[in-house]
Amino acid sequence: MELHHELVTAPGGSPTKAVLFLHGILGTGANLRSHARKFVQSRPGFLAVLLDLRAHGASLGLDGADTLAHAATDVAQTARSLPLPVHAVVGHSFGGKVALALSRVLPGLVDVMTLDSAPGPRLDARGSESTMRVLTVLESLVGPWPTREAFIAAIEAQGQERGLAQWLAMNLGPSDAGYVFRVSLPRIHALLDDYFEVDLWPVVEAAAHEKRGPRFHLVIGTKSKVYEHDDRVRAHTLEAESAGQVTVDLLDAGHWVHVEDPQGVSEVLLRRLGG
Repeated sequence: MELHHELVTAPGGSPTKAVLFLHGILGTGANLRSHARKFVQSRPGFLAVLLDLRAHGASLGLDGADTLAHAATDVAQTARSLPLPVHAVVGHSFGGKVALALSRVLPGLVDVMTLDSAPGPRLDARGSESTMRVLTVLESLVGPWPTREAFIAAIEAQGQERGLAQWLAMNLGPSDAGYVFRVSLPRIHALLDDYFEVDLWPVVEAAAHEKRGPRFHLVIGTKSKVYEHDDRVRAHTLEAESAGQVTVDLLDAGHWVHVEDPQGVSEVLLRRLGG
């Protein structure tokens, strides 16, 4: 079963290859739409594909275990249905680790970019404390809600910012009784559990040492806790050893690098994926 996806091209563009954009947990493909549009405007030879990952957005009905491996397989199956070959994949947070896993199951990838998504395990959920708090808030709420604004107010009443509440409200859907939160929180927990447990450093290390396969571009928010000091040292060491197979870009931002430093992310996209 294919994932729900949106195609983005430059006005008048004639793309010959595709780049996939993968969102983070509780998000949708629309989260990276502005970056996709800006990228294809500068690189009209690319088709951008915004995907809703399994258990998210309009991709709620996919069967199978909610794991990184299954999420990557979903993306690979969808990629094979596209009208153009997939040249690159860009993923933020959870989507970044899906992108790393995708490199194992989708031949032909040239570039894999992760936006503040450490390849290794984080069993203590380090750097994702705010996400875990949001899940706790969502689990404490009792819907349905008569209006979207009522849901937003309920989130704000739990001490969350309005912008976050409005973003979460994108997951609401109408029912006979009012608006309901369509995303299954147990499925989200299952995906996060696997995300925190799986170690994909070997994927990046193999590329660095064997000098073949896709290039891996690790974008790190310097104000984020997702990459520990040892992780950053490991990333820079692989960059130095890899002759271009692994690159590291540091942005002066927190975990939401694409929101906090959109210009920096756009510049990295053009520099690393412009070929």
